[in-house]
Amino acid sequence: MKDNRSFVSKESHLTQPTDLRSIGNGTSSGSASQSAQSNVRPVYNAPTVAKGEEKNIIRARCLVALILILAAATVATYAYILVKDQARNNFENQFRGYASNIASVSRQKADQLFDALDAFSAMVGSQAATENAFLNTSWPFYTIPDFSVKVERLVKLIGAAIPIMVVAPIVEEHERDAWAEYANKMNPIWYEESLEHEGTDLTVNELLQRTIPFIHTYNLLDGLKVERIERHGEVLPNYQQYPLQFHYATNAMTTGYDILTLLRMDDQFEITTELMRPTIAFSRFLMDPETLVTGSQIMQPIYDTADTTTPDRKIVAILAAQLYWLEFFKAILTQGQDGVIVVLRSDCLVDFADFYGVNETGTADFPDFYDVPEDLMLEDVITYEVDGPDVILLGNEDLHDPKYDDLEVREVFVNLGFDKENLPEGKCIPTLTLHIYPSDKLEATFQSSDAAIYSSAVVVIFIFTSLIFFLYDYFVGRRQRIVMDRIVRQDKIVSNVFPTAIRDRLYDAQVQPSNKKKKTTDPYGLDDLGDGSIDLGSAPLADLFPSVSIVFADIVGFTAWSSAREPQQVFLLLESIYSSFDKIAYRHDIFKVETVGDCYVAVAGLPEPVDKHAVLACNFALDCLKKMRELTIKLEVSLGPDTADLAMRIGIHSGQVTAGVLRGERSRFQLFGDTMNTASRMEHSGERNRVQISQATADLLAEAGFSQWTTPRESTIYVKGKGDMQTYWVRKTKSARVATLTGPLEQAETVATAGNSELTEHSDGSDIVEKMGKTERLVEWTVAVLTSLLQQIIASRGGDVQDIRSLSTAERATGNRRTVLEEFVPIIPLKRFEEDELRSRQNPSSIDIGDEVTSQLRKFLFIVAGMYHNNSFHNFQHAIHVTASVKKLLARIVNTGQGNGLEVSSVDSSMDSSMDIADLVGHSYGITSDPLTQFAVVFSAIIHDVDHPGVPNTQLVKENTRSAQIYKKSVAEQNSVHLAWDILMSEEFSKLRACIYQTESELKRFRQLVVNTVMATDIVDKELQALRKARWEEAFANVKTATESPGEDVVSEDRKATIVIEHLIQASDVSHTMQHWHVYKAWNEKFFMECYGAYKAGRADSDPSENWYKGEIGFFDFYVIPLAKKLDSCGVFGVSSDEYLNYAIANRDEWVREGEAMVQAYVTKSINKNQA
Repeated sequence: MKDNRSFVSKESHLTQPTDLRSIGNGTSSGSASQSAQSNVRPVYNAPTVAKGEEKNIIRARCLVALILILAAATVATYAYILVKDQARNNFENQFRGYASNIASVSRQKADQLFDALDAFSAMVGSQAATENAFLNTSWPFYTIPDFSVKVERLVKLIGAAIPIMVVAPIVEEHERDAWAEYANKMNPIWYEESLEHEGTDLTVNELLQRTIPFIHTYNLLDGLKVERIERHGEVLPNYQQYPLQFHYATNAMTTGYDILTLLRMDDQFEITTELMRPTIAFSRFLMDPETLVTGSQIMQPIYDTADTTTPDRKIVAILAAQLYWLEFFKAILTQGQDGVIVVLRSDCLVDFADFYGVNETGTADFPDFYDVPEDLMLEDVITYEVDGPDVILLGNEDLHDPKYDDLEVREVFVNLGFDKENLPEGKCIPTLTLHIYPSDKLEATFQSSDAAIYSSAVVVIFIFTSLIFFLYDYFVGRRQRIVMDRIVRQDKIVSNVFPTAIRDRLYDAQVQPSNKKKKTTDPYGLDDLGDGSIDLGSAPLADLFPSVSIVFADIVGFTAWSSAREPQQVFLLLESIYSSFDKIAYRHDIFKVETVGDCYVAVAGLPEPVDKHAVLACNFALDCLKKMRELTIKLEVSLGPDTADLAMRIGIHSGQVTAGVLRGERSRFQLFGDTMNTASRMEHSGERNRVQISQATADLLAEAGFSQWTTPRESTIYVKGKGDMQTYWVRKTKSARVATLTGPLEQAETVATAGNSELTEHSDGSDIVEKMGKTERLVEWTVAVLTSLLQQIIASRGGDVQDIRSLSTAERATGNRRTVLEEFVPIIPLKRFEEDELRSRQNPSSIDIGDEVTSQLRKFLFIVAGMYHNNSFHNFQHAIHVTASVKKLLARIVNTGQGNGLEVSSVDSSMDSSMDIADLVGHSYGITSDPLTQFAVVFSAIIHDVDHPGVPNTQLVKENTRSAQIYKKSVAEQNSVHLAWDILMSEEFSKLRACIYQTESELKRFRQLVVNTVMATDIVDKELQALRKARWEEAFANVKTATESPGEDVVSEDRKATIVIEHLIQASDVSHTMQHWHVYKAWNEKFFMECYGAYKAGRADSDPSENWYKGEIGFFDFYVIPLAKKLDSCGVFGVSSDEYLNYAIANRDEWVREGEAMVQAYVTKSINKNQA
């Protein structure tokens, strides 16, 4: 106690009563108090160290200010230089992208042009050889049937404008009069066909009156006088042509005009006939007396045989095509991609003296439109300017700006591979080269005041940042002074209450609880995932967001599309689309909520509130639509037909929503509320490739200044619980208001997107894929499918591919019977299973079939595609649809859950006993052990309707067509096999055939598989039907499952394999009836339109609409559903048999309900189409 009193006594001045307000303001109520304050003030002032640091802080502030100034100047200068360089780099990169696009697309179009002309020539030669042999006729006395139809299909396949296509037979001198007589007799026939196809007002008689009845030419130096050809030797009269052509000056038909009298044509013809190869010449064509068009004249030889490489072949005619380069380069670039200079240069010179001759003075009288130099030699060079899809002719010389020489892109895009040393003296076949340069117009699009703007912006930003920094420093200093003052006052209060030692212990006691704080429960409930319980004592993480925009995006047609796909393809599509949407969402500050099936849900305005969330949501939705279109076009090459027909349907609604983490197992962020439901209704009631928004979202767009994006929907929609609602379509237009969005990057991207509907992409080839037509994409998909099977065939042989010229005799002998049907056999002997071979097979994916084989495969498929008619149903697209079904069913046959059957070599290594592999092969009766069988079935699906005329076999027999005279029954099927096989046997596909078969037994098995598979698609022939029924009864009627007798004899196994193959192709041929309802509806309508069109054209006895409804029900009851049940009875198709049967029954029931109305709609649509 004594010590304590002593302690208090010594510190008695601290125990005196004190006014708390005086502590705060530093005043005292009495003199004693003032004396005490003066004694203790130094104890409670700010620390001396803090005061000492104030000068250092001031110095630091000055240094920072100086650094900011220097940094601003440095960064502004660097930004100016960087932006300038970036603009130049962007200009160069953009130009290189444009140039690469022009070069690659031009080269591709040129390759397609010559491949298609070669294929057309081979087809004409093959058909002519067949018909001449049957009718005992020969060239030049031959007329190509349906010439205008064939040429139009060829032009569409090429993808490049060919204004004139002519077939000119080679007529010997002694045949001139006879040929003229023959042509005069046949001219009315093909004139009538061409007039009907072209739809002109001319008549056959008018054309005949304007036709010169003998082989002739025009004397250009004698007033275009018509002269009979009197020179010795063969002539090349203009015969069949598309479109019909008239002489520019005389207005006479060009039929009978000797094209060898045209400029360069005699040289070209001499080289073509001597080297037996197609040629090209750089030419200028007279469209009329005052119009000269620059282009090229192509000569494609037509041989007397389908084999264009046999040494015994003979050129019997010339297919001449005129190509205008001005049209060729159009539509390569898109709108807005302007100012690219293309210089087309040939390495040959034009000698006008050879054509016109010269007079005594060494000069000649040339037409005014020819700009002929003094030495009578003209360099083949011409300059174009490509402005987006348009092309402008600049002149017949190199007119590019030399200052862009360093940016030149050079591409040889037409090189027929002629060795000029082997050409006749003075003759030349040009190699055409593209020299591509930018122009001032293109560079001007990248020149702007951006450098100065960015530099000024950098300075402004630095100034603003400096002001913010100093303002922040001011408030931090002020806050520090306030905090220090409060600490001093609090310390003064505590010190006035407690001694120093007690105060320190009190501080320690306050600090310790924070350091030893009890661990809190996980607010997300993740600590309790083990037993699934939730700590209800902690508050959930949730909040109310008063204003957000929710986006629902659904894939239209996905369910129908996926019904015809394998599971891996379905997920590949969804992953590709949704990963792209995720990237778009990140760019637009959109939060992805979830994906439910094929529906993508996202929200703008949370978790961080954003004022213009409706604008962001609409930008995101429109970009998703655009990306969807791009992706589906690209993916059709890998995922097969109808992928490009998929589309998005998007709905957006704005309002309040409750958002938070729903705790428990697999906790996640979720949204709840009426806004979610309404957004879903916006999507569900929308339309494909459109964005539908509610009134609330439209109002927010209007408030943000984007009302021009919205268009009211024509009618209101009914929403459950809300009644009728007025909704709007969103379509983004270019507007300066776009710059009001968030950041500079977002602004630049949005403005670019608003102003240009095309993405600019380079280097990955994706832009070329987008420019592919439907047929090209389907061909590329088919190439990939067949390439995979070829790899497996080669792997089954140990990776060996040898030359098969030793099989030439066997190839000629194969299929030499009069009709294909004679080759049909009830049972196909398949290759027997060899266990050691299966175990030792090479991985097919490591096999490289080579570019040459791939090129031959692609060319063959293009020829096949060109031989399909433009029917509504029996067309190339239907053949690919059948092929996709075959591929799917084959995958089901060979995939037993132990490995991927399409790659037999990849059978799971865990199968360590021979019984495992035997079970795999026995499961499919040997189909899995022989990739050649799988290839033959897919091959047959591709060719099974080649040259199908769009009418049934009975009608062909009734009309007594040429093919019906030959085949008598199963006419279309036999004709398809015959035509496709002849093309495949051509020498130009020898490398491809070597991959398919290596021995005579493989050749015969391949041929037999093709014949039986294609013939199985004729389901009308009663004899074939009876044979199939008898085989089925013998093979499957008396067994419960198809796999319960693994040791059955070879003949029985081959019988079952043959039945499986035939049922596979039959099911695939009508697979649309066993797929989703929407798929069935689409193909059923196409088939009806084909049949109804034949009826209207007089090629059918009865109106199909009268019995179509009942006929479809009968077709389901007596063919489709029994066929689907047989697929199940075969026991090899796995879940696909159940899938096909379920779809068939569902489609049948739906047809019963809706079929009659649909038939009426078909008829109405057909009538309206004909009237239009």
